[in-house]
Amino acid sequence: MNIFIVCVEMKNSTEIMVKTISNFLNNPLSKSIIRAICNECENCGNRLNLILRKYSGENISLCSKCGILYKTFSLIITSSAKTFGVSKNEMKEYLSDPIFRRGLVNVIRGISYYGITKPQVTYAPFLVVWDWTHVCNLKCKHCYINADKIFEDELTTEEAIKLVDQLAGCGVIALSFAGGEPLIRPDFFEVASYAKKKGFHISLATNGTLITKKIANGLKKIGVDYVEVSLDGVKPETHDSFRGVSGMFKNTLEGIRNCVEAGLCTCIATTVTKNNMEEVPEIYELSKKLGVQFLISFNFIPSGRGKDIVDLDITPQQREKLLNFIYEKMVSGSKPHVMCTAPQLGRVCMQKGNAIPTHFFTQQIAGKYAELCNFIGGCGAGRLYCSIEPNGDVQPCVILDDD
Repeated sequence: MNIFIVCVEMKNSTEIMVKTISNFLNNPLSKSIIRAICNECENCGNRLNLILRKYSGENISLCSKCGILYKTFSLIITSSAKTFGVSKNEMKEYLSDPIFRRGLVNVIRGISYYGITKPQVTYAPFLVVWDWTHVCNLKCKHCYINADKIFEDELTTEEAIKLVDQLAGCGVIALSFAGGEPLIRPDFFEVASYAKKKGFHISLATNGTLITKKIANGLKKIGVDYVEVSLDGVKPETHDSFRGVSGMFKNTLEGIRNCVEAGLCTCIATTVTKNNMEEVPEIYELSKKLGVQFLISFNFIPSGRGKDIVDLDITPQQREKLLNFIYEKMVSGSKPHVMCTAPQLGRVCMQKGNAIPTHFFTQQIAGKYAELCNFIGGCGAGRLYCSIEPNGDVQPCVILDDD
């Protein structure tokens, strides 16, 4: 799960957003306007969000001051968008998408606080990964949190709802439920549904073993945008030995099939180690056969339980082989779309003549999203992304070793 997915879900228009904002902030008048529209109006409320909604075509009444700011802002945004070949109607279409609009509000507020930076510092993280619980039905060898039992001070349902409200108030765009196994906690659907109604892009990181047809349809019904299911091999013995419980390979495949059948945007996530390195091409073919939209290769991180299997990390030679395979699949344009968390992929792409500033972008997208790559930069921990523990503690990243 990463910022790439969030940006793709924002109607693939984030490049226009970044260019447009940068363009209209190049003069003092625009800078004073942005400071004004980022302030709350005692009569109208969230001024910036209301102005963007009105620009998109919604019938919204504004007070006299907000009305003046709206007219001025409309002229600036229309003129700036036109500079990049985007019509007013196209901008209206982009801004009618709540996720895109939420992202634009976040970026503009960030600029009003920090100015234009590369990479950009936003007002709030785009993505918050919430380790919803540390309880899990598996015993994965690489588990970064050593998930096995409940936090004594795990947030109650009521506290979790309040946290969702706080994140919404800050302007966070995407909320990802992880763990542990999020579906074990009985109030998952209640809180995830509430978060969706608050306007979040909702994703779920799961081992897939609990996703029955009913659960998959339930996820679709509440509006979950993206489901990432862990699969570590094409052989039952490979997957099950890594996951620590026999018989889970079959359940995981069934969970993936149920997600695809329910119409959920589904991704298979594979942590590559010496145990499954040679199965990666077959995992790709299986992903294609299952009909998932994405396949992501995760670097093995020796955190939590993973400290005991450091020797399973692949060698530099194996990593080079893996990255070259990923590159070939990326540039082929075939599906599923392949992603990777290894920053070395950028170097491989540059050596092959396809410079990709941000490592998890595909070659097909990189040319169109040069500005977006500069905007996102490298690791976004504590800037574009952060994590929340089951008890509500905030960390820059889920892979943060207490030692």
